[in-house]
Amino acid sequence: MTPASAASLPGSIFEIDQGASGANLVVDTPGNQDWASIPQGSASGTERRQADLASGSGDDSFGNGTKEDTPVPSVIDGSIPPNKSDLKFFGGYLETNANGRFLNLYWSRVQDPNGTTNMDFELNKSSTLSSNGVTPVRTAGDVLIQYDLANGGTVPQLFLSRWVATGPGSQCEANNATPCWGTRVNLSAAGDAIGSINLVPISAANADGLGALSARTFGEAQIDFDALVGGSGQCVAFGSAYLKSRSSDSFTAAIKDFIRPIATNFSQCGSVHVIKNDDATPPNLLAGAQFNLVKDNPPVNEATGPGVEDTVVASCTTVNGVCDFAAVTNGEYWVVETVAPTGHELANPAFQHVTVVADVQASVTFVDPRQRGAIRVTKTAKHAAAVGNVFAQSGVTFTIGGTAAVTDANGQACVDGFLFGQYAVTETVPTGYLPAGDTTKNVTVDNAATCAGTPYAGENVAFVNNPLTDVTISINSQVVGGTDSTVVCTNGGPNLDTDDVTGDGSATATGLTERTITCTIVIDP
Repeated sequence: MTPASAASLPGSIFEIDQGASGANLVVDTPGNQDWASIPQGSASGTERRQADLASGSGDDSFGNGTKEDTPVPSVIDGSIPPNKSDLKFFGGYLETNANGRFLNLYWSRVQDPNGTTNMDFELNKSSTLSSNGVTPVRTAGDVLIQYDLANGGTVPQLFLSRWVATGPGSQCEANNATPCWGTRVNLSAAGDAIGSINLVPISAANADGLGALSARTFGEAQIDFDALVGGSGQCVAFGSAYLKSRSSDSFTAAIKDFIRPIATNFSQCGSVHVIKNDDATPPNLLAGAQFNLVKDNPPVNEATGPGVEDTVVASCTTVNGVCDFAAVTNGEYWVVETVAPTGHELANPAFQHVTVVADVQASVTFVDPRQRGAIRVTKTAKHAAAVGNVFAQSGVTFTIGGTAAVTDANGQACVDGFLFGQYAVTETVPTGYLPAGDTTKNVTVDNAATCAGTPYAGENVAFVNNPLTDVTISINSQVVGGTDSTVVCTNGGPNLDTDDVTGDGSATATGLTERTITCTIVIDP
C-alpha cells in the first residue's frame, strides 16, 4: 500500500504532489520531473496535451443520456454551462526508467463546481473512429481510469475498468449485458496509483501554459503502467486517450463534458523496422524478402547468431523494400533473413541482433548482393582427320560481355561475375576458318554461377567453324598452241563457275567451305 504522503509511486521520479498545497506543475525537488519539465510533443517521452473547445455554444459534450457503458457516446454542442464542471485541458506522459513505466495524467477545469469530482480518462487501442466521428471504436481491453474525489476531499481514489466486448453480464461494473466496462479495481488501494488535486490557486506563471488555476481546478494521477496492461510481459498499446466528466460519483451517472481524443501511443511495446536493399549504387529497395523475428533467449547475442534455444515469434515479407514487426515486447531479438528476393543472395550475415525498447522503433538494414552468373563458350571446328570430323579449337579469342577470353585446350573460355541480364559474345574468327553461324550471339544470364563451380551451373554458348580450302585449276599445253582445251565447273564459287579456262591458263577460288565441285575438261588438239 502506498502511503498517503507519497509524492510518487516507488521507482518514479515524477511528482504527484500531496502536500498541504496539493497538486502543482513545477518541480519541487531537483532531479525529479513534473509537468513543466516535460516537453510537449508526439514523440516518446513527451507530454501529450489536448485543449477543450472554447466554452459556450461551440463546445461539444455528451448528451442524450450518454453513460459510461454507452458503446457509442452521443456528441452534442453547447450543453455545459460555464458554472458547471466545464473542462479546459488534459494531458498524459508515459514515464519510462529502469524501475518501470508510469502513466501520468492530469485534468483542468474552468472552476470548482463545489461537489464531488469525477473525471474519467479513457484509453483506447484502436484509432478507428466510431459512428459519432469523434471517439474511437472501443475494443476489448480498452481501459477506463476513474478519478473520484469526494466533496471536500484532498486525496482522490483511482479505479480501473476494462472494456468487455462479449460474455456474461456478470463481468460488468454496472450494466447487465456486454459490451460494458468491467468490474472496477481500486488502483489506489492496491498501491498501483496515486493522485492529487490543487488545494491552493496556481498562478499562470507556474501553470505551464494552462492559465491561472483556482483551487481544486487541477488534478493529477500516476498509475503503474503494468497494472493497466496486465504485467510487464504483455504488449499492449493505447493509441488515443480522452477525458470526460461524470455528473456524480455514481458509475451510472450521465457523462457530460469531454475533451476530444488525442493520439498517444502509450505502450510498453517496441517495434522493429526492416529495410531491404541490394548492393547497387545507389541501392534499390527489394520486395519479396522474408524475415523472422527470433526471441534471443539466454545466452544472448552470441557471435554465431541465433541458437537452438531461440524461438521464432513473428515473420514478415518486404513490400517496397520494408517490413515491420509491430507490438514487440521489450527484450533481445534476432532479425533473420530466411528467403532472398529472386535474383539475389541472402545478406551475409543473414542475421542481426536488436534490443527492443518500449515506444522505440529499432531499425535494421540488410543488403542482399545481386546474384551473378557466368558465360562459358565452347568452340569447335570441323576437321577431316578428327574423330567425328570435329575437334575442340583452342587459342580462339572471344569478347564475352566486354571481357576478352581465349579458348583453352578443351576449346572453352569462361567469364563470370555478370549481373543478371543479356550480354553479347563475339568471336574473333581465326584465319583459315569461316563461322558456321553468327559471330556475335546474345546470351541471357539468369542463373547464379561461377566458372569454377562444380558442377558448372552457368550459361553456355557454342560456336562452330568450318575450315576453308583454296582450289586452283590450271591447263598447260606441253606444245605451245598444241591444244585448245576448255574447263567448265559448277559449285566452285564465282571464280571457277564464271571464269572458265580456255586454252592455257588457270582459275582459282579461295576460301571454299565443304562442297562438291564438278568440272568438265575438254582437251581439243
